[in-house]
Amino acid sequence: MPAPKKTPVAKKTAAKRAAPATASAASKIADKLARLGLRTDIDKVLHLPLRYEDETQVKTIEGAARVFGHPVQVEGVVTACEVAFRPRRQLVVTIADDSAQLTMRFLNFYGSQTKQLAEGNRVRARGEIRHGFFGAEMVHPSYKMVNQGAPLPVGLTPVYPSGEGVSQTILRKAVVDAMTRVDWHDTLPDRLRAAHDLMPFESAVRLLHNPPPDIDESALADRSHAAWVRMKFDELLAQQLSMKRAQEARRAKGAATLNKAGTLSKAFLQQLPFKLTRAQQRVLDEIRVDLKQAFPMQRLLQGDVGSGKTVVAALAAAQAIDSGYQAVLMAPTEILADQHFRKIAGWMEPLGVRVVWLTGSLKKKEKTEAKARIESGEAQLIIGTHAVIQDDVQIPKLGLAIVDEQHRFGVGQRLTLRNKGSGDDSKTVPHQLMMSATPIPRTLAMTYYADLEVSVIDELPPGRTPIVTRVIDQNRRDEVIERVHAAAQEGRQAYWVCPLIEESEALQLQTATDTYMTLAEALPDLRVGLVHGRMRPAEKQEVMDAFTRGDVHVLVATTVIEVGVDVPNASLMVIEHAERFGLSQLHQLRGRVGRGSAASVCLLLYQSPLGPIAKERLRIMRESTDGFEIARKDLELRGPGEFLGARQSGQAMLRFADLETDQWLVERARDVAQQLLRDDPVTVEAHLARWLGSREDFLKV
Repeated sequence: MPAPKKTPVAKKTAAKRAAPATASAASKIADKLARLGLRTDIDKVLHLPLRYEDETQVKTIEGAARVFGHPVQVEGVVTACEVAFRPRRQLVVTIADDSAQLTMRFLNFYGSQTKQLAEGNRVRARGEIRHGFFGAEMVHPSYKMVNQGAPLPVGLTPVYPSGEGVSQTILRKAVVDAMTRVDWHDTLPDRLRAAHDLMPFESAVRLLHNPPPDIDESALADRSHAAWVRMKFDELLAQQLSMKRAQEARRAKGAATLNKAGTLSKAFLQQLPFKLTRAQQRVLDEIRVDLKQAFPMQRLLQGDVGSGKTVVAALAAAQAIDSGYQAVLMAPTEILADQHFRKIAGWMEPLGVRVVWLTGSLKKKEKTEAKARIESGEAQLIIGTHAVIQDDVQIPKLGLAIVDEQHRFGVGQRLTLRNKGSGDDSKTVPHQLMMSATPIPRTLAMTYYADLEVSVIDELPPGRTPIVTRVIDQNRRDEVIERVHAAAQEGRQAYWVCPLIEESEALQLQTATDTYMTLAEALPDLRVGLVHGRMRPAEKQEVMDAFTRGDVHVLVATTVIEVGVDVPNASLMVIEHAERFGLSQLHQLRGRVGRGSAASVCLLLYQSPLGPIAKERLRIMRESTDGFEIARKDLELRGPGEFLGARQSGQAMLRFADLETDQWLVERARDVAQQLLRDDPVTVEAHLARWLGSREDFLKV
C-alpha cells in the first residue's frame, strides 16, 4: 500500500520539528567553538592553521606501501569492517584498490563509524603506513568517504588547532563561513605597510587558510613566509600597544609622592655591616626617582639568587616610612615571609620602625592585634603572606607595596594589594615594586613585561664563592651520603632536597620522609632535620631555626626551601631526582648554598635513563651558574607560557610569534607601537579591537 502524501499542515509540522533540531545542533557547535575561544567572525578568521597536509595526490596501495616515514594518501573500496576484541577492542577496516589491500586500525572509535565504513563504500585515507603481521596498515588514519572520480584538492589542506568534539570539518566550515562576513579592512595604513614590507591583511589571511599549489611549503612550515610575518607583526604590535596603554592608564592615576629618603634611610645605610654593590646602588637610585613621582611606580626588580634584592626593597620601604606612609612586603610562603621579617625587622626595629608580622597561621588574638596596629597607622611596615590582602585588613596610608616572587601570585592577588591603599579614591594607588629571583630574558622583558620598568641587579656581593655543580647517578647514593658526612665533620651543613612527600609508584620518587629516615640511620652521629609543606608552620619554623643556629647538620626538605632561606654555613646541596625539576627551580635550590665564604657544591642525583630534555637541563646546570643564561635556556626549552607561570593569568598569549626566532619583529613592533600611540590613535583603536577585542584590559596590574 503506497504511503499517504503529506498534507501542507503535516509538512509545516515536520519543518517546525526540524528547525529546533537544526538550531540545537548549531548551538552545540557554537558552544564547542566558544570553548576554543572562537566566538566572533574575526576570532575564527584569525584561528590560523597549525600545519598543512598534502592531499593533492593519491598513490596506489602497492606504491604507498613502499613509502617509509612519511604520510601518504590512498583510495580504495571497503572489503571488510569488523570490531575485534584482541589484543584490545578496536575497529579493523580493510580497503582495496586494483593493486593491493590495506588494513586501517582504530583503537578509539564511535559506533557510527562501523556504518560509515560499511563494505562497498569508497574511502580516501591518509596516514603513515607500517607493516604488521597482516601486511600494510595505517593506525588511526584521517579519512573521508568519497565517490569514484571525486576531485582532489588543488592546494594544501589546512589542519587547525582543535579541541574535544571539534572536528577539522567543523573548523574548516566555520572559518570559510566567517570569511564571507568579516570586515577585511586593513588596520595598518598603506605607508606603514610599505615602510615595513608587509603583505596586505586580507591577502595574508586568505593565503594561510588556502595556500596556492605553487607555494614554498618550507616557508609555510617554518612560518617565515611573508603571510606569517604579517600575522606575527600584527600580533606583536597589538601586544605592545596594549601594554603601553596599560602603562599610560596607570600613569594617569595618582600616587603619594614619597620624596623623603631622610633620617631613617641614612641611618639604615650607616648601620649595614656591608656596602651596597654598584648594581644595588644603581637600582636603588632608579627606584628612588620613581617613588618621588606623582604617578604609581610599577617596577620589576630582578636579580640572580643571592644578589641582594631584599636590602634594596628594605631601603625602598624606608623611603616610604620617611615620607610618612606605610609599606607592605608580601611573600608567597610563610618560610620566605619569615626570612624577610627576621632580616628586615633586625635592620629596622633598632632604628625605631614599628614592624608587624601578619600570616594566616597567627592565633586569632595575635591576628586581631596586628590588624588593629595596621589600621590605626601605628604599624609602619607590614610583612606577611597573602593574609595581608584579606578583605578585613585595612592599610590606610599604604604608600608602597612590595611583592616578592611576584610570578607566584595571580593578577587578582596583586590587584587586591594595589587597591588596599586607595580606599574610596580609586584615582590614587600605591607604588608597586615586584621582585623576582628568576631573571627575565630580554625577549620577555620586551613583550610580556613591556608595561613595567625593569631594574636588574647584575652582580653578586663580594666574597661569594662560585658553586661547583656535579651530576651523579642515583646508584652512587652511598658516596653522596659519605660526602655529606665529611662536610658535617668539617663544621659545614647540608641540604638534601626531595620532590615528593607521598609515595607515587608512577614516578618512583624517593620521598622526603623515607630519605630522612635513611639519612638518620646512615649518619647516627649527625642531627638530621625534616621540613615539608604539610607540616604546621610552627613545626616548620622550629626545624628551620635549629638549622639556622647550626643545631641541625642535615636538612631534608621538599621545595619549600626553594627561595628565601639564607644559612651562610650551609655549603652542600643534594637534589634528589634532579631530572624531575625545571631549570629555574634547580637554579633557585642551588642558590641556597654559596652564601658564605666556604667553597660550595651542588650534587644533582638523577635516575637513568634520562630523556633528551632532562639531559639538556642537567648539562646546562653543570656548565652555568649565570641565572640570566639559565633563564634564557629555560625559555627555549619550555616556551613563554610555562616559563611565565601566573603572569599570564588573564593575559592573551602569543599564538604566532616565536620570541626566540622573531626578536627582530619584536623590536620593530615596539618602535611602531610608540609611533602610533603618539601620532595615530584611530589606527591604535582599530588594531586593538581586531586583535584583542574585549581582552584589552588583561594587564592592568
